[in-house]
Amino acid sequence: MNLFRFYRGLYVLANAIQNHVKVNAMRPCGKAIALGVLLFPAVATAADIPVPPGPDAQERLVTALIEAKAGDTIWLGIGRYELTEGLSLDADKVSVRGIGPDQSILSFSGQTGGGEGLLVTSDDVVLDGFAVEESKGDGIKSKGSNRITFRNLRVEWTGGPSEKNGAYGVYPVDSKNVLIDGVTVRGAADAGIYVGQSEYIVVRNSLAEYNVAGIEIENSWHADVHDNVTRHNTGGILVFDLPNLPQQGGRDIRVFANTVEDNDTDNFAPKGNTVAMVPRGLGVMVMANRNIHVFANKLSGNATAHVLIAAYPEDFDDKNYLFVPRGIYVHDNQYGEGGNDPNGEVGDTIAKVSGKPVPDIVWDGVTRIPEWLTWVSPENRIYVSEAAGTSFINLKMISQLLLPWSTAPDREIAAYAGSVPEPDPVKLPQDEE
Repeated sequence: MNLFRFYRGLYVLANAIQNHVKVNAMRPCGKAIALGVLLFPAVATAADIPVPPGPDAQERLVTALIEAKAGDTIWLGIGRYELTEGLSLDADKVSVRGIGPDQSILSFSGQTGGGEGLLVTSDDVVLDGFAVEESKGDGIKSKGSNRITFRNLRVEWTGGPSEKNGAYGVYPVDSKNVLIDGVTVRGAADAGIYVGQSEYIVVRNSLAEYNVAGIEIENSWHADVHDNVTRHNTGGILVFDLPNLPQQGGRDIRVFANTVEDNDTDNFAPKGNTVAMVPRGLGVMVMANRNIHVFANKLSGNATAHVLIAAYPEDFDDKNYLFVPRGIYVHDNQYGEGGNDPNGEVGDTIAKVSGKPVPDIVWDGVTRIPEWLTWVSPENRIYVSEAAGTSFINLKMISQLLLPWSTAPDREIAAYAGSVPEPDPVKLPQDEE
C-alpha cells in the first residue's frame, strides 16, 4: 500500500475525530473516507513526501526539507522522531503535516545545539498536525514569513516550568498574515504563543498553560486574539510594545472571547527578560500600545489582577518610542474572583495604593507630563464599560509620586465611559482559500 495514501488517510480520520464528528454519523462516512483515500487507485504525485520515524529519521527529514519544492507536502507518520539537531525550511509553498499532535512527535530531548526545533524562513507555509517536544531553544519559529499557518500543533517541555526551557513555543517574528489555530503550548520560559514585530495576525482556538506568558503580542499591528484558553501561566495574555526594536508602535489589536483563568504559576523567566517582571496571577496586560480592545472575555482566578493597563516602566533611550498606552477600550467582560493575592513588585505596588482585593481593572494612570498638566485628547484616553459591580482603579501613579500627600486613586468607573472605534476584523488570505 502506498505510504503517502496511508498517512493521508490517518490524517483525514484524525481531523474528523478532532472536529467532533458524531460517532454514529461517522461510522459509514469515516469508512468511506478511509477507503477512498487509502485504496483509491490514483497514484500519489512526487509532491507528497512521506517521512516515517525510524533510526535515520533525522537525515531523511533534513533531506526532505532541503529538497522540498513549491507545492510539496512532507508527511510525518505515527511515532516519535528522536532528533539531535534543529530543522529548517526555506522553500515557499510547502506543507509539513502529521497525523496529530499526540501522534507525530518531533522530540529534541537529545538536541546538541541550542537553536529552534523547527525554523521557517519562507512564505506560504502550512504546519499542521504534529508536536515539538524538549527543544533547547524555541519550539517552532518563523522569521520573515508571509502567509504562514500554524494549525493543530503542540509544543511542550514535558518536565514542566523551568528557566532552562526554550523561550517561545510558537514564535512568528517579522512575519505577515500569520494564522495560529488550534495550537497547544506548555512550559515556555517566556511566552507560549508569541507574535513579535508582525502584522495581520489571528490567534484562535488555542491553549496556553504553564508558561510565563500564555499569549504575547509584541510590537505588532492588526491582530485578533480570540477563543483561546490561557490558564496556569504567570500571565494570561500580554499586549506589549517595547523600545529599540525595528518595528514598534503596536496598534489595532482585539482581544476577545478568551477564557483567562487561574494564571497561578510562579514566574520562571530568566532574570533580565522583559516578562520576568510579570507577576504571578495576571490576566490580561496591555502595555504601551494604541487602539487595543479587550472585550467579551471570561476572567477568573487571577490573583494579582484581571486586567492591567500600564506604561512601560523602565528607562529607555529610543526617541521614537511612545511609552504610554493610547486609546484602550475594555468592555463587556465577565469577572470572577481575583486580585486576592497580588504578587511580586508589580503586585505590591498596586496593592499599596488599591488595597486588597485588587480591583478587576487596574490602570496605572501614567501619561506624558504635558498631558498630566493639561488634558488627554479623546482618541488617546482609557475607556471602560462593564457590568454593574465591576471594580476599577486609576492608581494615578504620577500624582502619587509627585504629590503623595494630596493624591487619592480614582475608583469611579463611570468617569471612564466612552469608546474608541474598534479595529476592523483581521482577514487573512489563508481563511479565503
